[in-house]
Amino acid sequence: MAKRELPKHVYRQRNGIYFQRRGWASQKFQSEFGTAEFWREYAGILSQKDGPRKVVSRNFGALIDDYRKSPRYRNLKPRTGLDYDKHLDFFREIMGEANPAKMQRKDVIRMRDANAEKAYFANYSLRVLRVLMEHCVDLGWRDNNPARGVPELKTVKKEREPWPQELLDTYRDTCALGTRERLVMELCVGTGQRIGDVLEMRWSDIQDGGFMVRQNKTGKELWVPILPELQIALDKAKRNSVFILTNERGTNRWSYRGASAAVRKARERIGALGYDIHSWRYNAACELVEAGCSDDLVASVTGQSPAMVLHYTKKVRQKVRALQAQKQRTERNR
Repeated sequence: MAKRELPKHVYRQRNGIYFQRRGWASQKFQSEFGTAEFWREYAGILSQKDGPRKVVSRNFGALIDDYRKSPRYRNLKPRTGLDYDKHLDFFREIMGEANPAKMQRKDVIRMRDANAEKAYFANYSLRVLRVLMEHCVDLGWRDNNPARGVPELKTVKKEREPWPQELLDTYRDTCALGTRERLVMELCVGTGQRIGDVLEMRWSDIQDGGFMVRQNKTGKELWVPILPELQIALDKAKRNSVFILTNERGTNRWSYRGASAAVRKARERIGALGYDIHSWRYNAACELVEAGCSDDLVASVTGQSPAMVLHYTKKVRQKVRALQAQKQRTERNR
């Protein structure tokens, strides 16, 4: 297609059609050229109420700022957004003034390998960089994504396990009733829900002696009866907000970052750094299996798929089955 067929400031590139004007950020058209939708997009760009989105320099700092304004970033789950922010800030610190258009595959690999001693950090950084550079392509700043296809570092993944009962008892002894650290643990263990869902719980969710839960990740709706230990903790909690777990001022819900930091301090005090908040969900599933519950009954509390029930409880399941087998063996030999 000849350039003259395109309207002013519109250019065709290998991966699409872009609006590009001096002093304005490049914008990719989502609609085919010549359609009514295309002309509406074009008119919308020219009539932006807040004026043109100016870019002072095409560096990583500007790229990160633009990415944080995009739907791709705004649609992230709150927890994922916090994780992304750590790596975006890291990129700004080490290469904020660098030109992303000049980044090559070898540069991506060099950055990954520079953090090889922190494999989880290195791999997560690579994932975020892959997304960021895809946004760079969408802006028309470059034609390809140098992070795409770069493999992550191989790691030996340590499987998460439930808290040992003695550590759970020590945590209860250390974190008194009435504290947020104690209450968040009782909610996680007592309901078997993910920490994100627990932090969203409101007093109004308590109905007929149980919690009405709508899981953020799966959309499943559950009613989970309240255990005696959890009820005691709830009775000791302050009700100064619609949320059960609140920030220090009691004005809003407790953030994931705040809860994670507070629980980590408690874990450090009792030597439980090998077990995290999410491990409490394992405790709930394993306690149900040890009580003789079928997978269906476990799932009725945790909301997990059959495969995840097996994954969370495979070690305790083997122990329960081995005890049963040895008991039958002993009875046979009498």
